[in-house]
Amino acid sequence: MAKSRQQYSPHDVSSSPTAVRSRERDGPSRWSEYLNPEMTSSMTAQDYRPVPTEGKAQAQSSVAQKGLNMQWVVQLTNVSEGLMAKMHRLNQILDYPDSIGNVYSEAFWKAGVFPNHPKICLFLSKKFPEHHSKLQLERVDKLSLDAMHENAEFHLQSLEPWVQVLLDLMAFREQALRLILDLSSTVITLLPHQNSLILHAFMDLFCSFVRVNLFAEKLPRKMMLQIYNLLHAMLRNDRDCDFYHRLVQFIDSYDPPLKGLHEDLNFVSPRIGEVLEAVGPIIFLSTDTRKLRNEGFLSPFHPRYPDILTNSAHPMRAQDLANVTSYREWVLLGYLVCPDELLRVTSIDIALVVLKENLVLTLFRDEHILLHEDYQLYVLPRILESKKMAKSGRTKQKEADLEYSVAKQVEKMISEVHEHAILSSDAIHRERRILLKQEIGRMVLFFTDQPSLLAPNIQMVFSALALAQCEVIWYFQHVGISTSKSKAARTVPVDIDSNDPTIGFLLDGMDHLCCLVRKYIAAIRGYALSYLSACAGRIRFLLGTPGMVALDLDASLKGLFQKIVQHLENIPKPQGENISAITCDLSEFRKDWLSILMIVTSARSSINIRHLEKATVSTGKEGLLSEGNAAYNWSRCVDELESQLSQHGSLKKLYFYHQHLTAVFRNTMFGPEGRPQHCCSWLGVASSFPECASSIVPEEVTKIGRDAVLYVESLIESIMGGLEGLINILDSDGGFGALDIQLLPEQAAIHMNYASRVSIPLAKSPKGVSGFPLPGHESSPENNSSIKMLEAAMQRLTNLCSVLNDMEPICVLNHVFVLREYMRECIIGNFRRRLFAVLKTDNDLQRPSVLESLLRRHIGIIHLAEQHISMDLTQGIREVLLMEAFSGPVSSLHLFDKPVDQQNTGSASETVCSWYIDYIVKDISGAGILYAPLHQCFKSTKPVGGYFAESLTGPKELKAFVRIFGGYGVDRLDRMMKEHTAALLNCIDTSLRSNREVLEAVAGSMHSGDKIEREANAKQVLDLETVVGFCMEAGQALAFDRLLAEASGAVLEDGGPLIYSLLAGVTKHLPDEIPEKKEVRRMRKVANSVEVGYDHDSEWVRSILEEVGGATDASWSLLPYLFATFMTSKIWNTTAFSVETGGFNNNIHCLARCINAVIAGSEFVRLEREHQLKHSFSNDLVNETHEADVGSRFSAEASIKSAMQLFVKFSAGIVLDSWSEINRSHLVAKLIFLDQLCEISPYLPRSSLEQHVPYTILRSIYSQYYSTSPSTQLALLTVSPRNSPAASLAHASSPAYRQPRGNSTPQSNSNDSSYFKGSSTYSQEHVYETDSGSLRGIDIKHRNIRRSGPLDYGSSRKVKFVEGSTSGSTGPSPLPRFAVSRSGPISYK
Repeated sequence: MAKSRQQYSPHDVSSSPTAVRSRERDGPSRWSEYLNPEMTSSMTAQDYRPVPTEGKAQAQSSVAQKGLNMQWVVQLTNVSEGLMAKMHRLNQILDYPDSIGNVYSEAFWKAGVFPNHPKICLFLSKKFPEHHSKLQLERVDKLSLDAMHENAEFHLQSLEPWVQVLLDLMAFREQALRLILDLSSTVITLLPHQNSLILHAFMDLFCSFVRVNLFAEKLPRKMMLQIYNLLHAMLRNDRDCDFYHRLVQFIDSYDPPLKGLHEDLNFVSPRIGEVLEAVGPIIFLSTDTRKLRNEGFLSPFHPRYPDILTNSAHPMRAQDLANVTSYREWVLLGYLVCPDELLRVTSIDIALVVLKENLVLTLFRDEHILLHEDYQLYVLPRILESKKMAKSGRTKQKEADLEYSVAKQVEKMISEVHEHAILSSDAIHRERRILLKQEIGRMVLFFTDQPSLLAPNIQMVFSALALAQCEVIWYFQHVGISTSKSKAARTVPVDIDSNDPTIGFLLDGMDHLCCLVRKYIAAIRGYALSYLSACAGRIRFLLGTPGMVALDLDASLKGLFQKIVQHLENIPKPQGENISAITCDLSEFRKDWLSILMIVTSARSSINIRHLEKATVSTGKEGLLSEGNAAYNWSRCVDELESQLSQHGSLKKLYFYHQHLTAVFRNTMFGPEGRPQHCCSWLGVASSFPECASSIVPEEVTKIGRDAVLYVESLIESIMGGLEGLINILDSDGGFGALDIQLLPEQAAIHMNYASRVSIPLAKSPKGVSGFPLPGHESSPENNSSIKMLEAAMQRLTNLCSVLNDMEPICVLNHVFVLREYMRECIIGNFRRRLFAVLKTDNDLQRPSVLESLLRRHIGIIHLAEQHISMDLTQGIREVLLMEAFSGPVSSLHLFDKPVDQQNTGSASETVCSWYIDYIVKDISGAGILYAPLHQCFKSTKPVGGYFAESLTGPKELKAFVRIFGGYGVDRLDRMMKEHTAALLNCIDTSLRSNREVLEAVAGSMHSGDKIEREANAKQVLDLETVVGFCMEAGQALAFDRLLAEASGAVLEDGGPLIYSLLAGVTKHLPDEIPEKKEVRRMRKVANSVEVGYDHDSEWVRSILEEVGGATDASWSLLPYLFATFMTSKIWNTTAFSVETGGFNNNIHCLARCINAVIAGSEFVRLEREHQLKHSFSNDLVNETHEADVGSRFSAEASIKSAMQLFVKFSAGIVLDSWSEINRSHLVAKLIFLDQLCEISPYLPRSSLEQHVPYTILRSIYSQYYSTSPSTQLALLTVSPRNSPAASLAHASSPAYRQPRGNSTPQSNSNDSSYFKGSSTYSQEHVYETDSGSLRGIDIKHRNIRRSGPLDYGSSRKVKFVEGSTSGSTGPSPLPRFAVSRSGPISYK
């Protein structure tokens, strides 16, 4: 990344920004680039004064000097963070080069930092520190050298910002070393229990100094300096840059960095050794999990006396445990750069404890070094040297033996601890994580129950958070780490369990503790303010003790103490519930206290820390410094509580391991020990990720923010996937499906048959039984595990829903994630996917009743989850069902068009409706679909997909379809059938038009009674067989739509009985006018869609003709004659009646339904159009027109009856005229067909047929059918004795006159099973009796539905037939029909 820089002359060295920066004085302006803006402004304001020079030393007080040094320590520590951020960015740009092994990737050379001339660059780097003028670069790569010379200015600008980083590293080294030496030589004590504040500042600077120099080794420093100087020389007449030789010396002295660190820090080594020895006991305590647990260091109550709610046995130790992470880092870095301190007697144990727990040493973010390798390379040689010196000096001094022994132990420890760490570090930390999981869990429960005790134990809470933070970060730092196991550098991966569930528990515990602290922050502040108010009196008392008076403090120090007391006394007193409104800034108090500490701990001060302790400790209370340090710590709980919480509880560093974080989350979240409630803490971590961005590198804010958002989205995706998985587990056949299984009738029969034979040893279980366990199997002991699995899944589902519902929104930069919304979308989306998944089976469409039960089961699970969610999921389910059912407005109810934004809706209903049209109405699979009037369903000779047709078209299935898809689904299926039927009616219209002349000739011959001419004309009708087929298909659609309407009416009557009764009542009183008003017409269509109208079929065809404008041609008056010619079709050659279905084997009975509906519908349309034309021509005669229209519907019905009777008359004539002694094959089927037409049509009484076919003949036919076996169908007659028709038909049951079965009629036993996969083991006997008890017991819902069959009339029943009567006791016809309107022959005397 090249920085923008000012343009300067190639020959003016002083104009270079680098030269200017290099000559700046050592002050805050130099480091302003590496500091945050607020820190820069504070450091450049009045708080900062430069370190006084020798000439101005007398003008500065000691207070100012010491205070300045302290601020300078903090500033340089922050500068180190900025330097490492810049180096980290350069490492990213250069694709993490290996500068030690000189291994550079292709991306390194394309990054634009170095010239893309590897030969020269590598050569200069390897020859460092030799000057380029002595290396004869022309011989290395002359072309590259010339290219570099041409673009020297560009390359110099690209390198300059990063060379400036080298200059800043060198300046940082000088200033930090000077400050570390100053503090080390002037501060009297650096022990944690005496001077912890200055100790932490000093050690933070010390560790930062070490990290910066160790991290610098990862940069190609040698190449950078050599190339920059070469380019500088090219532009400035072979002159080196001003800082070249200083940088050469700096880089060479730190190659490797640990060599330079050993030399630079040798003078502070003893002080570092003292500090590390002092923190050793706290480190030992933190590693002793048994002692931590038994002594209750992390417990707010005493472990052996739980009734005592306060545990004040170790208040200071609790505070020290919060800093134990820093202490471990001090040990690792301290002994690494000060190896001589390992020869102290106690140091070996301290180093061993820390080294065996760690494999890597983190430098910055995710950059690390392999700890044990560096100890063996750089520490072990120094120990061996000390051992050698001690051995050679044995005879000269007594301490040599001890030194030799210690050196030998240290050598052994360093040599063996690496192996020990590889084997046991993970186990050590796992044990510690388990301890923290338990202790933090108890702590959360305790403080939730006793929140008043949270404030006194806040330091303990910080300790628990710090320890958990350390363990979590350690875990992710070591996941995927490989380390060399021996000196041969054989690398082995470190075995870290990525399925460790304790990580989730720790994250959850930390999150709960932080939430508790934030919840009761006012109480903690109030407690801290009360403590500080009381502390003011104690400090004032200590300042007035005789010992302090005798010390005779100088004016500056006395003034500082007075300011401390004033700060504390001016603290506002908390009163009532107004604590949260109190604003108190105690930063000045802390600054003044640090100034006091710098004075009294300085060796140059006349009054030091020991004097103060001796003067105040004799009072029997805490000393003055102890009180002040305690007040300092409690003051941070007033105005810096959030920063403390962030320091100890923030997991922002996990951003640099977020890939591992996601993997561990997925492995543990839904594992056997995972907890759904942990997901909140895993997600909450992301909120702190943007804090990792450094202001030094502006583009990091965007990148880290984007990564944090992607992390949250990835985790939410995993959580929602787990939520879907739990729902699908419960919704599976092994879940609730195993407890609430609904067997098909065939499967139930198999089970019953099997259960009845279980006691017989030799009986074999039928095929397929193994898949269906016996009832009550879930109560068996061996099946307890499945029940427990269901209970666990239910528990997890409800817990997860409850947790996600209560979770606060997650804010990442400007993104807000509300988990409730995601959960709702997940559940509703899963329901939609489940709907499509169960919509079809492996073979084909799922049975609607099974689909409904599966959906109800899934909805029941959603309702179970909804009890724990403060959102209306039921509304979402309704929206999904509505969206998948809505394919357009209901034509009879809505007047609007389909909205543009909902063009893709209704896909589920579209799929189901298309299937019914293709496979039932059109029968594109060739399954032999037959309509069975007796069973009110369609049957098939072979399975349609996985089921027979009756399993998908029965009343139960269609009702289930209506309940699932509602009125929109019904309307969609109705519209699709109308479109199909409209195309068929168009074919009839085309046939009428094309055959008009022929049909007129047929009509003339029929009326004249010329049989020969009629037959000749009938043969001239074009495409007769095709039109017959179209009409049968239309009748099939009519039958299916009637079944659908009946199912819709049944569902409406069950779900909305008031609406149904209202429709039924209104329909009876609709005005009988033609033309009908729009409102009346719409009402009639609505009523017809739920089968509460007068004649469903004719009204349906009428609506189709009205929509498409059909039946407009005059040729439609010839429609009865066209239908009459159907009696000459060849289709009757293969027609046979089936008692079991109540229809014919080739669906010819659907032709009767079509004939009735088309004649009636076309007559209505024709008369309506005539009245409209008539009305348009006589607008001035409104009253006369109205009077003429009053009886218009009756006239329409009379026209329909006339046309129907005409059709029956001529059809019967054709049938009887075609009969002869030689050819009588079609007589029976045609006569039954005409009888069924009379039964179907409300406009055609049976008396119309009696004029042409005596009922005695029909009775004889039905007697022959119903007296034989139901499985036997009457064959077509080919030869007959010379008797009357009745007598000849009486012999039809004789085997000699039966037609071979062929494919004329399907076998009832072969296709009566509704489920294809199940095998039926029983035979069906008397289907018509099984379904309804008897033919007379059939519940006839509407007056115009009559079943075909014989009627038992005795001699006592005499019925008078009235010519022209209608087929019902009620209805619009004024003429009563004959009393008994049943199918079959009537015997009368």
